[in-house]
Amino acid sequence: MDKSWMHSDRRSKAYEFGVEAFLNFAVENLLTTTHIRCPCVKCVNLKLFGVGIIRDHVYFNGIDQSYKNWIFHGEPWEATTNASRNVEEDDGHSRYSFVSEEIDMDDNDFGDFGSDPYEFANVIGDGDQPVYPGCRKYTKLSVLVKLYNLKAKHGMSDVCFTELLILQGDLLPEGNTIPTSMYEAKKTLCALGLSYEKMHECPNDCILYRKEYEDSTNCPTCGISRWKEGKDSILKEGVPAKVVWYFPPIPRFKRMFQSHETAKSLTWHAARKSIDSQMSHPADSPSWKLLDDKWPEFGNEPRNLRLALSFDGFNPHSSLSSRYSCWPVILVTYNLPPWLCMKRKFMMLILLISGPKQPGNDIDVYLEPLIDDLKSLWVGIRGVYDAHNGEYFTLRAALMWTINDFPAYGNLSGCVVKGYKACPICGDDTPSHRLKNGHKICYIGHRKWLPINHPYRRQRAAFNGKPEYGIPPEPLTGEEVLHMVENGDRVCWKKKSIFFDLEYWKYLPVRHALDVMHIEKNVCDSIIGTLLEVPGKNKDGIAARLDLLNMRVKTDLQPKYGERRTRLPPGPWNLSRAEKRGVCNSFYGMKVPEGYSSNIKNLVSLQDSRLLGLKSHDCHTLMQQLLPVAIRSVLEKPARYAITRLCFFFNAICAKTVDVSKLDKLEEDVVVTLCLLEKYFPPSFFDIMVHLVVHLVREVRLCGPVYFRWMYPFERYMKVLKGYVQNRTRPEGCIVERYIAEEAVEFCTQHLSDVSTVGVPSSQKMGVSKPLSGCTVSVVDQDLLNQAHLYVLENTEEVLPNIFC
Repeated sequence: MDKSWMHSDRRSKAYEFGVEAFLNFAVENLLTTTHIRCPCVKCVNLKLFGVGIIRDHVYFNGIDQSYKNWIFHGEPWEATTNASRNVEEDDGHSRYSFVSEEIDMDDNDFGDFGSDPYEFANVIGDGDQPVYPGCRKYTKLSVLVKLYNLKAKHGMSDVCFTELLILQGDLLPEGNTIPTSMYEAKKTLCALGLSYEKMHECPNDCILYRKEYEDSTNCPTCGISRWKEGKDSILKEGVPAKVVWYFPPIPRFKRMFQSHETAKSLTWHAARKSIDSQMSHPADSPSWKLLDDKWPEFGNEPRNLRLALSFDGFNPHSSLSSRYSCWPVILVTYNLPPWLCMKRKFMMLILLISGPKQPGNDIDVYLEPLIDDLKSLWVGIRGVYDAHNGEYFTLRAALMWTINDFPAYGNLSGCVVKGYKACPICGDDTPSHRLKNGHKICYIGHRKWLPINHPYRRQRAAFNGKPEYGIPPEPLTGEEVLHMVENGDRVCWKKKSIFFDLEYWKYLPVRHALDVMHIEKNVCDSIIGTLLEVPGKNKDGIAARLDLLNMRVKTDLQPKYGERRTRLPPGPWNLSRAEKRGVCNSFYGMKVPEGYSSNIKNLVSLQDSRLLGLKSHDCHTLMQQLLPVAIRSVLEKPARYAITRLCFFFNAICAKTVDVSKLDKLEEDVVVTLCLLEKYFPPSFFDIMVHLVVHLVREVRLCGPVYFRWMYPFERYMKVLKGYVQNRTRPEGCIVERYIAEEAVEFCTQHLSDVSTVGVPSSQKMGVSKPLSGCTVSVVDQDLLNQAHLYVLENTEEVLPNIFC
């Protein structure tokens, strides 16, 4: 048939005649007018509708122009596709294999449904059959997805779920397609690529029982048994001592390209228009461009994925007193637009490490399967089908950096995050000083980042009693770090990170990102705790004053010993009782828009003048806007000025769009701010988190906006995973089963019209059934409503071209 009409204007007669010819062709070949696949750009032959609805879709949405061979509407496979179909008979059943003539593929390239759209069509087609003869409301796949969702949602055991399936099959008429066991139900989900690998691990975190150790019964490193010990020291064969769950990322990346809309969004970064000297996405950053320049064959394909990894732990029991914690590893994709890439839907749970203790420096053992897959993705996975462009391509991916809190930063990178050389960027030149009375290490000496002729460099009494002539340390490159750990020079390094097994890792300028969320929270806690003298958070005290005396600075603040008690002279950071009460009253009376933060009023204790229960986002809002307002009339000007400058810095660095031309000025300002804090606050105030502030502008310059690299979205996702736990004795199993169920339902929502998304909040819609307070409901007649509707249409830009055509 003539298919040139598919590229015509939808308002033309040629398009109208072509649509009718297409519908007549489909009805004649399929012999139905109610169950036809819709070929519009939104449905892409994955949803069934009647002829009338399909006609509307094709006119409103347009037909999928990549659908050149009408294989779903009656045209034969052999005559219309560039893939050869080989049919083999095996025990009376047909088995199909599709081999593309355009690209060379290995035997394993079509190992899951994500790489072959025809296999996917067969799975969906099998799921489209009614659950029993004559049923029009439910299909086999929709019923299975809903039942499996109920199983995971309510913590149903496998035995209970199998009995429920048997009962459902007995209640329905004969010929129903309900699976008869949990095993059959899981086979269907596994056929869609929605599965995971359950691997045994050594209780001492030595190895994973995989590859050459798959059949071992004892750990080759420590000799401990693979199996759990039962009562009376009798080994229970078949019950592993420790388990880790691994979700292979490659099939899931393939599934992303199976969705027409998602496949289009994955090339958003290449189609958008970037603004010079403005960074609003990691695609604008030098780290992204380094991959493009050093490996042009990788950068020339916009569908190649750029990834980030997050590793953190949480307590699945919702009890702060419990010491149990499990550790998920999550991947995000930066190819997507900013409003999608950090959303829950596109966060991939890759690894779930069981508790009760954290893996610590042995995390590399658990990351081995992921590193193997990342190596394969860097080489390329051939035969991935792009539903948007209607073609096969070779998919490659690169991990750009990791996102973690500071202790996990040390575990993944292998660097020291405590002691004299705790800064991973400064390394051996970390400006540290041990406080003898406070028994802690402080990190002062930020004057070396100032210009060489700055007056602060020559001041002594206000700082550490010495002039500063040093220069800021140069961050080590990945190649230098690799050379150091391989040659045994491990003063600042505990191990060689497993990420260096990736070919490109040593060339990345930032391999592990500093988490602004935790840095901002710790700085805020230190400021609030010192100003309001909160126990456990206060950086001032007798020990801090004695350290000033030992350093021979700020001698006027040394403690005054009396007969009954020791008096501490008020410092620039100290507030009187009335001033503390004034600060707390300011917070108590603040009102913010809904959703801006938690209710600040509930965090204030007026009785003892404290702020209690501050969460990460509460500290974020305090540092961004609220704290400068609360202290503007109670604190001495020099200290207030320094704190306000620090708040303005965090406000500027967290912007969604970064002006590159202003970063140099911002970096100079934050160095001066830290020097002012050194000038007016005690040395005990300067822990490692305060010092890391000096390096934040560097990472913005190299990696782009902060909100792509902080832990807020991952912490929210931890809350989701925690909500999955129904059985407290098997928290990881609950998380895995419910995650797989949600992933299956989320995927099937793109192809089944009667299945709702699990766990993803629906958009809030304003209703008219209940008016706002002070409003009244007025009834509008149909004529006036039509008139208003016509007025809106006539004054809408999108409609004007169609009115005057």
